[in-house]
Amino acid sequence: MLPSFASKMRECERVCQTLYSEIPHEIQDAVVLRRLQQMVNTVLLNPLWRERLRGAGIRHAPETYEEWQRIPLSDKDVQRDFFMDARPGMVVPLTRGEFEIVASGGTSGGSPLEVVYSLRELKDTYEIAGRFMGAYQLAGHLAGSDPKWLFTTLADYQMWSSGTMVGGVLQHVPGVNYVGAGPVTAPVLEHMFSYRGPKALMGISAGIAILAELGAGMRQEYRDSFRVALYGSGVLPQRKRVELQALYPNLSILSYFAATQAETIGLQLDVASPYLSAVPGLHFIEIVDEEGRQVPEGEEGELVVTRLHAHETPLLRLKLGDRMIHRPRTEGPGLKTRQFEFAGRTGDVLHINDSQYSGARAYAALRDELKAAEVVDLDAVAHDIQFVNHREGKTITLYAAVDDVMGLTYRADTVLGPCGLHQVFVNALPRALSLFNHGEANAASIERTGYTLQLKFVPRLSAEIERTAVGKVPLVRDRG
Repeated sequence: MLPSFASKMRECERVCQTLYSEIPHEIQDAVVLRRLQQMVNTVLLNPLWRERLRGAGIRHAPETYEEWQRIPLSDKDVQRDFFMDARPGMVVPLTRGEFEIVASGGTSGGSPLEVVYSLRELKDTYEIAGRFMGAYQLAGHLAGSDPKWLFTTLADYQMWSSGTMVGGVLQHVPGVNYVGAGPVTAPVLEHMFSYRGPKALMGISAGIAILAELGAGMRQEYRDSFRVALYGSGVLPQRKRVELQALYPNLSILSYFAATQAETIGLQLDVASPYLSAVPGLHFIEIVDEEGRQVPEGEEGELVVTRLHAHETPLLRLKLGDRMIHRPRTEGPGLKTRQFEFAGRTGDVLHINDSQYSGARAYAALRDELKAAEVVDLDAVAHDIQFVNHREGKTITLYAAVDDVMGLTYRADTVLGPCGLHQVFVNALPRALSLFNHGEANAASIERTGYTLQLKFVPRLSAEIERTAVGKVPLVRDRG
C-alpha cells in the first residue's frame, strides 16, 4: 500500500515548520505536481486508463503543469463508464472492500452517476477540509470560551449523500460540537439555538433562506448567538440576505461550494468578497478553456477538479459542469491558496429553489403533456426551444421559435385557458428528475415552490432566444 498523500502533507509541514496551507506557493506546486505524476503512473497500471491516455499520446507522467494539461478532460460519461456497473476504472479492485459508493443525480444529462471512494482517503479529506474550515472560515466568528456549535440541515436519506459527505467535513472541524440535524421545524431550530454558545449552520440555499421564517418567533438572545450561515447550492437572493441579517444581527452569510465528487471545492472566507478559496492539498483545481488549458487570471472558464487523495480510485481532470472566473492566488503572510469566483452552471439544468431538473427531461415531459392536451406538437413546429429561468420572479418561460406565432398563441390560450398551462407544468416537472432524485418532488411540492410556467411563441431567429457566438441555442438560461 502506497503512503497516503495526507502523510506527505504532514511531512512537508514538519520540514517547513508551518501549516501546509501557509507553505509558499512554489513548494505547494512542487508537492502537488509530484502527486499528479504519481497518479498518472498509477492509472497507467489500469488497462482502460492506459488506453485513454495513450489515445491522447501520453505514455508517461507529465514533467510540468504544461504537460499535465495534455491529459484529456473527463466528463460525466467518462465517470459513468469508469465507475459504474463493472467499475473498470478502479486501480484497486472492489473485492478488496473498504470503499464507499456515492451517487449523484446526474442532472445535466438526466442520467444518474456513481463514483467510488476509498474510506481511508475520505477520512483524510474530511480532516484536511475540517481543519481548514476551522482555521480560516469559522475561527473569527465562533470566538469566546462558551461551547461552539456547527449544525447542518442537509438531508442524509438520499443515495447521493450530500449530508454524509459534507457532514464528514463538518464533524472534523476542531473545537466545535457537530449536530447533523437534517431539515428542521421552528421549534427544533429554537431548541438548537437555545444551546449556550455561538453557532454556525450549513445547508442548501433554500434551507438557509427559510431560517428567516423559522426564527421569527425565537427569543432574541438565541438569535444573537447565530454567527455563520453557510449555503451550499444555488443562489441566495439579496432580499433573503437582508431578511436574515435583520433577524439575526450577528450573522455572516458565506458560500460553501461543493459537489458530490469533491465535498469541499471552495469556501468563501470573507463576506466582503465573493472569491472562493481552495483547501490547499485537497484537490487540484483548474479553470480551463474549451481546449483544457488554464485560462488567465480574470477570465472565465470551466471548473475541472482532480482529487489528490485518490490512490485507489483516481479520476483525472473531471469537469463538474460549473463556470468559474480565475482569480489571483493569495499572497503575503498566512494562507497561500488558489482563488476563483462562481460564474454559473454549464449544464442545461433548471434550478427550482434547490432542486435541479434536467432541462432535456423537462422539455420532453412538457412536450408530451402539451401534445396529449392537443395544444401543440413542439417537436413538429418549433425551430428552436429555450427555457429561461427567472429565479427572482420564480417564472420559467419556455420560448418556442415557430412560423405561425399568432395562430399557435391563440390555440394555446383557447385550449388551456387561464390555469391550464400551470397544471401542465406541475404534472410534467416531476418527470424531469433523475433516478436518485425521484422522491424529491411531486405536483404538490412543485406548487409550493411558487414557480409558474409561461409558454411564449416567437418568430424564427427572434432576439428573445439567446444564442452563442457561433449561433447555437442553449436549452437553459438563468436570469437571476
